[in-house]
Amino acid sequence: MSAFPEVSKIKYEGPQSDNPLAFRWYNPDEVVAGKTMKEHLRFTVVYWHTFRGTGADPFGGATMCRPWDDGTESVENACNRARVAFEFFEKLDAPFYAFHDRDVAPEGANLAETNANFDAVAKVLKEQQDATGVKLLWGTANMFSNPRFMHGAATTCNVDVFTYAAAQVKKALEVTNELGGENYVFWGGREGYQCLYNTDMKRELDHLGRFFHMAVDYAKEIGFTGQFLIEPKPKEPTKHQYDSDAAACLNFLRAYDLTDHFKLNIETNHATLAGHEMMHELEYAGMQGMLGSIDANTGDLLLGWDTDQFATNYYLTTQIMLVLLKYGLSPGGVNFDAKVRRESFEPIDLFYAHIGSMDAFARGLKIAAKMIDEGGLSKLVDQRYSSWDGDLGKKIEAGQVSFTDLEKIMLEKGDVEANTSGRQELMENIFNRYLDLA
Repeated sequence: MSAFPEVSKIKYEGPQSDNPLAFRWYNPDEVVAGKTMKEHLRFTVVYWHTFRGTGADPFGGATMCRPWDDGTESVENACNRARVAFEFFEKLDAPFYAFHDRDVAPEGANLAETNANFDAVAKVLKEQQDATGVKLLWGTANMFSNPRFMHGAATTCNVDVFTYAAAQVKKALEVTNELGGENYVFWGGREGYQCLYNTDMKRELDHLGRFFHMAVDYAKEIGFTGQFLIEPKPKEPTKHQYDSDAAACLNFLRAYDLTDHFKLNIETNHATLAGHEMMHELEYAGMQGMLGSIDANTGDLLLGWDTDQFATNYYLTTQIMLVLLKYGLSPGGVNFDAKVRRESFEPIDLFYAHIGSMDAFARGLKIAAKMIDEGGLSKLVDQRYSSWDGDLGKKIEAGQVSFTDLEKIMLEKGDVEANTSGRQELMENIFNRYLDLA
C-alpha cells in the first residue's frame, strides 16, 4: 500500500510549469558543463529529518502527521518506515540517501541487541536499494543523542563511553560497507566542551585523533574503500566543538596525520554559525583538495541556531555551484540535511520542500556554468591580480627573491605605483545580471 498515493514520480516540466509536484529547473538528463545535472548534483535525501523528524522544538512537542509510523521503537515499525522512505526516494527521483545508525534502527537493551536490530533493518534497506536503484551516499553513527554521550564520544572523560563509541562506529562502518555506501561521515555532535575549567583539551584531541586512526584501520580491514568525511560545526550542542570550521578541521587532520584519509562535508547553516559564508568554507576546503561533500540547507540569519531550512535562494545556490564546478564533488553529494518547518506537518510537504530546493540547485548550476563559461567574473579577477603576472610577481611566487632583493627594487621605485579598483559593486551587478538572464 502506498504511503503517498496522491504522488506520481516527479518529472521535469520546465520553467513555465505551475505544477507544485514537478521540477521546473531540475532536468536530470540535461547536460551542463559536460555532465548531466544528475551527475553534477548527486542529490541525497536524509533519513533523520525526512523520516524521523517530528516537528518538536524546545518549546513544544511533535506536530508531524506520519500515517505510516505507529509511534513505537519496534524493529517492525523501522522496517516499514524503510519501505516508505524508498517509495519517497523513488518518486522524488533522488539517486542517494543517507542515515545515522539510530535513524534507521532502534537501540536495544544492550549492544548485541542494538546490533541485531540494525542488521534486521539493513536487510530491508538492501532489498529496497536493489529494487529501486537508489544508493547509499553515506552512513554515520549517532553518538550524541543517548545520555551516555553527555561528555562526548571519542573525546569523553569516560573510557567505557569511548569503548562503546568505537564498537558503535565499527558496526556502522560494517553496515555502510555492506550497503555500498560511498562515504562515511563523522559529525562531532558532542565532541567539544562546555567549560574549560573541567576539560583537558589536549588529551581529548589526542583521543579523537586515535579514534579516527582506529576507524581508518578497521575500514581497511573490512575492505571499505569509501571516503571518510568530517562535518564542521562551531557549536550546538556544546559551547565549542573541536570541528568548529573548515580551518579548524584541516588543522586537526594535519596535526594527527589524517589528511590522506579524510575530506570535509561542508554545511551552509554550520558555516554561518561559525561566522562564515558558505562560499568561504567551500573555497577554503576546495583550494586545499579537501572538499568532499555538502549539506544543502540554509539558516535563518535572524535566529542564532541551526534551523536546517531547505535552501531556495538562487543567490546562495549559484554561489555554491560556482565553487563546486571549480573543485568537483564526487564521491560526495548535495545532501538535503534540511527539515520542513514545524507548521508544515503533512506528508506532501516533504515533496514540496525537496522539489523546491532541487530546482534551486539546478538553476544555480545553470547560472554558475554560464558565468564560468563566459568569464563574467573571472576576467575582472584576472585584471585585479594582473601585476603578479609580470616578471617580479612570477619570481616572488617561485621563491626566487628575498627581502633584500625586494627592498632594492622598492628603493629604486620610491613608492608603490597606483592601485587598481576592486570593482566589488560592478561584480555584484554582473552576478545579478546572470540571475536576470537565467
